[in-house]
Amino acid sequence: MQQAREEKQLETALEGIIQRVNDLKSSIAAMIYKVENEYETLNWPTFLDNYALLSGHLTSLSKLLNHDKCPPLRNLTVLPLILSPERDEQLVQTTEGRVTTFAHDLVPDYLRTKLEPMAENKMLQLEHKAATLTYENAQKQITAYQKVVSHVWDIVNKAREEWEVESSSRGNTQQNSSVADTHLLVAAVGMGKGLKQMVTNPNGQPNQNSGGIMVAPQGPGRPGAPPGQVSIASSTQGIMNKAPSAIKTNIKSATQIHPYGR
Repeated sequence: MQQAREEKQLETALEGIIQRVNDLKSSIAAMIYKVENEYETLNWPTFLDNYALLSGHLTSLSKLLNHDKCPPLRNLTVLPLILSPERDEQLVQTTEGRVTTFAHDLVPDYLRTKLEPMAENKMLQLEHKAATLTYENAQKQITAYQKVVSHVWDIVNKAREEWEVESSSRGNTQQNSSVADTHLLVAAVGMGKGLKQMVTNPNGQPNQNSGGIMVAPQGPGRPGAPPGQVSIASSTQGIMNKAPSAIKTNIKSATQIHPYGR
């Protein structure tokens, strides 16, 4: 009874593992297809979604392997029952065409429980080197690695701080324009809103004491002006009183003798 229950439990666990592996294989195949055939339209969010799907399948497979009802597969051994150099259609269907024969030259690669001889020799060399390393040399190497990791960590943190400062400065950009002032200027230029009428003296000249923007209708001082023409002028005295300029200007007299006399 105990053996039958263990076999039933193993069969159920293998079915679940095979299903999770097939889901993972399908996701990997779909991702490879997108990378190879849809690289022109593939964007980064879609790639991350596919990667997250792969990560989810790996997590579910890991949970299944670590479940209490899943028997420890490392304690089980797979043994070949039949070795034949001839083509096995059932094996081809099971492996989706990857393996056609279960011959003597393929069994060590597919059913090995140890590393390949070259990889195993490399691992033995590394283990021997680690075992013969002195404590002082090991501490020196650890210190050097820690310095490198700390330096990289500082660079990453500095770049992160600069990025955060730049992002915050973009969000708090100072306003350098006024919508209300823009509307006032458009209304003044387009419709004459807010403009003052220019006061003229009896001689037909504008009054220099009135500041700001002035509008003068057609009058005796402007002969020949068409009806409805509006002139915009600025008071020189008002501008000088408001914003005195520090630039010295040399104004030449207009009564100079023209080089080409008439």
